[in-house]
Amino acid sequence: MTATAAAMSLASGEPPINFAAHQVRAGNIAGARDDFEQMLAMLLAAIYPGARAVTANPGDWGIDILLGELSGLVVIWQSKYFWPVVGRAQQGQIRESFDSALAAAARNGYRLSQWVLCVPASMDPQTAQWWDNWRARRQRESGVAIELWHENVLRNHLIRPDCAHVRRHFYDPYVPVQAQRTPVRDLAADDAAALDEALFVRQLRAAGHTEVGAAKREYFNAELLAREVLDKRVPAEIIALGEADGVVHGIWEARFNAMTATVDPRLPGLHADVMREIRESGAFPGQLRAGPVHRCGLMHRVVEDRRAGWVRHWREVA
Repeated sequence: MTATAAAMSLASGEPPINFAAHQVRAGNIAGARDDFEQMLAMLLAAIYPGARAVTANPGDWGIDILLGELSGLVVIWQSKYFWPVVGRAQQGQIRESFDSALAAAARNGYRLSQWVLCVPASMDPQTAQWWDNWRARRQRESGVAIELWHENVLRNHLIRPDCAHVRRHFYDPYVPVQAQRTPVRDLAADDAAALDEALFVRQLRAAGHTEVGAAKREYFNAELLAREVLDKRVPAEIIALGEADGVVHGIWEARFNAMTATVDPRLPGLHADVMREIRESGAFPGQLRAGPVHRCGLMHRVVEDRRAGWVRHWREVA
């Protein structure tokens, strides 16, 4: 394999975080400033659950995001959307922002313990040297710890697992929810064997099914999907899970009732007809991100819950 072919076969990782996305989304620099500040508020709330944004009305007291109580000790993050580089032209704004935060604290009766400047770019060499000198001097004079969150610091925070939702919301390519699907996972042999005595498998056996490997995989993936939804506790997804459960149960019930005149108590064709309709149904809510495997697995969950079966005497099997 050539070096070029080897390089092309490698995965390139996640898309890089590009802070220019704020301008693209907002359409102008003014809107990008607000969008960047909203991102910071979400990011800091994820890192420090007590952090909160402060709205200017008419002034913001030199505070964009705050941690602490305005009756005591506080940490302040100052958002500055300087792009594409932090240079000499921005030095005055940095000085003014810090002085404003100090003055507001003295005027309103709280104490500033730390001030953090957040910028989506890096400083040029001259500004970096100015920052180091200014920061050291102002820390000595004010007693306030001063910190810089530049682009690399912000990226390191955004790739943390507890901040993944912030990254997705502001920087990942947008994909409509209904176009996404939860990946299908394979079922290990031990896990498959453990399902031999599951009720949904016994119902299939009672209906004369000899091969149940696909059904086990469907059930396994539906269980993973349901647990993820319930663990995340996103209201829209929980509602979608309940709606999907109702869809598959309704499909089974209609097909089962249509076969009441069938002589064979094993109701041949019931399982195939139900699963075919579930796979082809367009009634499933897009928020659930469930593909055909998960949808069929949701039907097996209904059977496992003793609410359906594949033979006329399914209640006795249950």
